[in-house]
Amino acid sequence: MTNSGGCAPSTNTLEADPRAPGRTPGPRDDAAGTATGTVTARTMTETAAEAGAAARGRISRRAGFWLLAGTLLAFMAAASTPSPLYVLYQQRWGFSAATLTAVFAVYALALLIALLTVGGLSDHVGRRPVLIAALLAEAGAMVAFLTADGVGPLLLARAVQGLATGAATGAISAGLVDLQPASRRVRQLGALVNSVAPTGGLAAGALGAGLFVRYTSTPTTSVFVLLTAVFVLLAAAMALLPEPVAPRRGRGRDALVSLRPRVAVPRPVRGAFAAAVPCLIATWALGGLYLSLGGSLTAGVLRVPDRLVGGLVVTALTAAGAVASLVVRDLPPRRVMAGGSLVLAAGAGSTLAALAAASTPMFFAGTVVAGCGFGSAFLGAFRSLATLAGPAERAGMFASVYVVSYLAFSVPAVAAGIAVPSLGLRATATVYGCAVVVLALLAAVLGFARERAARTA
Repeated sequence: MTNSGGCAPSTNTLEADPRAPGRTPGPRDDAAGTATGTVTARTMTETAAEAGAAARGRISRRAGFWLLAGTLLAFMAAASTPSPLYVLYQQRWGFSAATLTAVFAVYALALLIALLTVGGLSDHVGRRPVLIAALLAEAGAMVAFLTADGVGPLLLARAVQGLATGAATGAISAGLVDLQPASRRVRQLGALVNSVAPTGGLAAGALGAGLFVRYTSTPTTSVFVLLTAVFVLLAAAMALLPEPVAPRRGRGRDALVSLRPRVAVPRPVRGAFAAAVPCLIATWALGGLYLSLGGSLTAGVLRVPDRLVGGLVVTALTAAGAVASLVVRDLPPRRVMAGGSLVLAAGAGSTLAALAAASTPMFFAGTVVAGCGFGSAFLGAFRSLATLAGPAERAGMFASVYVVSYLAFSVPAVAAGIAVPSLGLRATATVYGCAVVVLALLAAVLGFARERAARTA
């Protein structure tokens, strides 16, 4: 990915650029007048754009925003769908815990490769073509799951899924900010959806797969038939998406340059990005533990034989995260990131105590608390960065956020899978959880320090 450069960071991604068409600022405009004028200008511009899009058979910007939100939800639901099925695959094909986490991690590795190469491609060629290609690839991955008859095909399916999700992530995240409504009543809606949709999607996918395991005789096939149809329909609908990336001279050359593996964090964002890294690692490392070994923990440590419970554990974590994100959406982002990190540390500590006591109710309670911290901390980190990048830098920057997130999501989980045979499942989860607590506390300290510095500046 490459930093397009030459674009000043936006102070509020929901408000229009003061240089937008129809806006002629006077030398004595005060802050309120400027904000009102810019929102009005953007609203007028969007109205004209929507009329032109409708004439070309495209949906409105508002409809496009919610189409992207639904697409992100679908990608994340598909990502967590295999989690409750891993125990079935493990019993069917007789592979070890290390192999199980490898199946989980190959998705994250492929996703990272896609983020590092095509994560910022939509900044150059447009959001729509990248998303159509990613959705068709995701449909192919669902077919691969549907026909898998061993570990090899399962690894292939997860790899293709990771590549498709990685290609789509930067484009969707940037598109949600591009197309978010201009109304001041819904400011930061793009950042909110970027935070809530992943956790909500992960919850829906895990719960849905768990229900398929409980109530159908062919859970490893029927769920992927449904998802294949969903992604084919979304690919067709994406052809109607308004294109927020304007053509510019030399974009073909820039697109080729952007395929070089790079992490593109715009210079004005780097300080805030570095402060958010411990939070991103702590939240997604905890998510990796639950999505890779959650089912094994409930069956092997808590002695709960019902396979639906493995899906419910992931659902409890991610659904609580989605709800918490909605509750704290209007609070200052740095404060939300710091406070969410503290809650995450408390929740992770509670789940460790529950594993030591082999208490299922305590484990679910700790998971809900940790999920609240997960969702709010990630929202705070995402919002603190979303307002700082310009339109031509957003996909690249958001891809960088997810590079850190998915490294934290995959690498510790693989290490845990390797450690299970020698340390045991309970001891491995305890060491893992302690590391998450330490990182979350560090993120809280850094977040509160930056909040205090901002108030005294």
